[in-house]
Amino acid sequence: MPDSLLAPGAVLALWTLIMFGWLAAARFPALKKSGIDLTKSPPGGRGSDLETILPPVANWKSHNYTHLLEQPTLFYAVIVFLHLSGGTTDLTRALAWAYVVIRVVHSIWQSTVNRIPVRFALFLTSTLCLLALTLLAVIATLG
Repeated sequence: MPDSLLAPGAVLALWTLIMFGWLAAARFPALKKSGIDLTKSPPGGRGSDLETILPPVANWKSHNYTHLLEQPTLFYAVIVFLHLSGGTTDLTRALAWAYVVIRVVHSIWQSTVNRIPVRFALFLTSTLCLLALTLLAVIATLG
């Protein structure tokens, strides 16, 4: 495991961009199959407009990409707080890597199988890692 607490953040940022590529790879063929020509779409259209047009499996990648731009923003801030305040420990590194691994598994699950009980369990577990990291960040920054 790298000593830097910032490494898990960099890996999660890379994973987010990989998910963007997977989303594009899934959606463009689904658009074509649905007969949608983006060059003829009206101004102001959004990805959410495709929810009722494309098959759910094509939209799942987009949903996950959006999720990777939500809660993980807290993760990025927390690991920077820990890094800058000297809160890098074996425990914080392990929690940060656990968060990233669980989020990657969550992405794969949501993008392929998308059964909610498992997806929720993964989300809850990653959130508990983030909660622990956040509490440790508060301790490190107040200490």
